[in-house]
Amino acid sequence: MSTPTQTSSRDLMALIRRVFSSRDSHMTLILILAIAVATILIPRFSQPRTLTFLTLDVTATLLMALPMTLVMINADIDLSVASTAGLVSASFGVLVQSGVGFWASVAICLLIGLACGLVNAFMTAYVGLPALAVTIGTLALYRGLALVVIGDQSISDFPAWATSAVTGSFGSTGIPYMAIPVILFVVLFWLLLHKTPYGRGLFALGYSKQAAEFVGIDTKRSRVIALTLSGLMAALAGIYWTLRYSAAKADNVEGLELVVIAAVVFGGVSVFGGRGSIWGSVCGVLTIGVLNYALRLNRIPEVILVLVTGLLLIGSVVAPSLVNAIRQRLAHRADARTPRASVAPGAASA
Repeated sequence: MSTPTQTSSRDLMALIRRVFSSRDSHMTLILILAIAVATILIPRFSQPRTLTFLTLDVTATLLMALPMTLVMINADIDLSVASTAGLVSASFGVLVQSGVGFWASVAICLLIGLACGLVNAFMTAYVGLPALAVTIGTLALYRGLALVVIGDQSISDFPAWATSAVTGSFGSTGIPYMAIPVILFVVLFWLLLHKTPYGRGLFALGYSKQAAEFVGIDTKRSRVIALTLSGLMAALAGIYWTLRYSAAKADNVEGLELVVIAAVVFGGVSVFGGRGSIWGSVCGVLTIGVLNYALRLNRIPEVILVLVTGLLLIGSVVAPSLVNAIRQRLAHRADARTPRASVAPGAASA
């Protein structure tokens, strides 16, 4: 008979195994390993300014990756996030240049992002078109509208206090001011996905739309909320991008949708829906950010950075399927090697 001490030890070991077998734990370890390797191989990576530049680099990606996690967990996708951010950036520049107040311009741009998300949501949830097809179309549409709004000009006349607030940091700590709202958004989306009935409904919807509808989940409403939040957060990313670089252009944020999707999938979100977490997506964004920043410190060409991102995306999609196939094959071999129990001659007639 086991003693209470032995029982508690077994429970503790079971808890440790359960914690370290989760995808979030694996992503945390991968992030720590990436930081450690970059620190060892690139001495400049350990400087305080690295924290500043790295945070500023990943902020736009992270703002779009948080709602993308919700969208992909319910088995949709939004390829138009970067184009939405670009349209907002162009609109923001034109509004400020035209004399519209700063905060009024911010509010109008957030409404533009909200409208872009609603268009995607309506076409997907109510018209019934696949999210992939809809957002490929709006990717081109919103980027074209950005060009119509601002043309080929670049606007850089923004309030100095606004650009300083976006790019500044707390003294010599290297911690940017932007870290505070980013952490707040991470917490809010974590609570929304993991601690609310809405978030649990997204997982059910990703596993099976029919089953989710059977248990009473409003699947159309769930998809609309996720895609609308994606448009709204893309607008925030567009405003941030404009102020960080003090430039509003039609091609701002171009191509960043690939990085967003790669980070989210690398962080454990299934492309088929039903699986993922906010923390995993955060780790995915930060890991890709660490790799890209470390490569840039070594003056690696931009094409290599794109190649690394693409390989991570492909590997994140292919690896789970390979692991499952290997496990099934091993299980099949184990079953084939297991001797079947013999049946006594009279047992069948008993």
